[in-house]
Amino acid sequence: MTTHLPTNALADTDVNPAHEIVDQHTTDCCIVGGGPAGVVLAFLLARQGISVMLLEAHKDFDRDFRGDTIHPSVMQIMEELNLSDRLLQLPHAKMRQIQVKTPQDTVTLADFSHLKTNYPYITMLPQVKFLEFITQEAQQYPNFQLVMGANVQELITEDGVVKGVRYRGGGGWHEVRAMLTVGADGRHSKLRQMGEFASIETSPPMDILWFRLPRHPEEFDGGMGRFAPGHIVAMLDRGTEWQIAYVIPKGGYQKLRTAGLEELKKSIVEVVPELSDRLYTLQDWSQVAFLSVESSRVKQWYRPGLLLIGDAAHIMSPVGGVGINYAIQDAVVAANVLSQPLQNRQVKLSDLAKVQRQRELPTRIIQAFQTFIQKRVFAPVLSANQTFQPPALLRLPILRDLPARLIALGVFPVHVK
Repeated sequence: MTTHLPTNALADTDVNPAHEIVDQHTTDCCIVGGGPAGVVLAFLLARQGISVMLLEAHKDFDRDFRGDTIHPSVMQIMEELNLSDRLLQLPHAKMRQIQVKTPQDTVTLADFSHLKTNYPYITMLPQVKFLEFITQEAQQYPNFQLVMGANVQELITEDGVVKGVRYRGGGGWHEVRAMLTVGADGRHSKLRQMGEFASIETSPPMDILWFRLPRHPEEFDGGMGRFAPGHIVAMLDRGTEWQIAYVIPKGGYQKLRTAGLEELKKSIVEVVPELSDRLYTLQDWSQVAFLSVESSRVKQWYRPGLLLIGDAAHIMSPVGGVGINYAIQDAVVAANVLSQPLQNRQVKLSDLAKVQRQRELPTRIIQAFQTFIQKRVFAPVLSANQTFQPPALLRLPILRDLPARLIALGVFPVHVK
């Protein structure tokens, strides 16, 4: 069942000291955040007969410039759930390689085509379609409830244990009490803030400007990175459009805004001359989304009654586009570990610790890989000190396939129990 609260709920954030509760709900698991981690965990728990309520702050799933890459590791999970064939019936593109083009040469950084998997490619699928698909599948279970426009404002804590949340929507306060509350509310997680989780930064920051330009039918499909001294541009195939990521040094956004939109267009053409015939469609800064990139993880993903997963627990750099996939793997591990305790109506702190124990090492490894790429590849190019050079280590035959495997499959395989 899906509940759509009035759209004005998002603006209705003033705290009412009286806390007049419009209604109260009780569920086994309350999940805050309708991103990839939240919807997949909700689906997995619901199919186990566990009562689950999924709260999403927005009125729909459609947000610009979310991650649209579904990697082989997630497609294998979808296959285990008998969902892969139907998922691939949705309009999508396939990226079989990650290539970087410089003024001198084209270099393949990762080739997925020879990986031992039924899905030797990255599936380029708008995230809104993926989220809608999974929640529609979850709707078949009567113990699943999705509430849109639910703006979570408070944790319910009793004797040091989180017992649920209070959210605003529909013109008033609502209360959800649960055995377990899961924060899957992304890189700007309210639950991480309210739970006072301490974070560790894991890579140097950078900024990205996202925008879309028309794609001609005869152009290559998949994706491509373009490197020139001082500039990095990534082009991702979205059917009739290119989704463009223009990477700039940290703090460079305001300088670029001051210089004006024409300066941005000029710098894009310097790196990708063939886009010059369509940059006229970029007419206003409102078409450009700014992302301040960071990478971090919380020291401890849990406290009594509360667990963080996905970007709420570990903010990923966009390098490799792995964020959605690690978030979904978190959800699968959380469902594998917690389904039985939830069915037994007794979730221990050791159960929550087990989720972190299984997922922390893969997270630390991929974040270290992202940091290596940002420092050894991105930083020298952005500083205009040198043109792109593949890291020497990756030229060794034994390590040549490492980027493809790390990006496509993750560190350790994750399977649905």
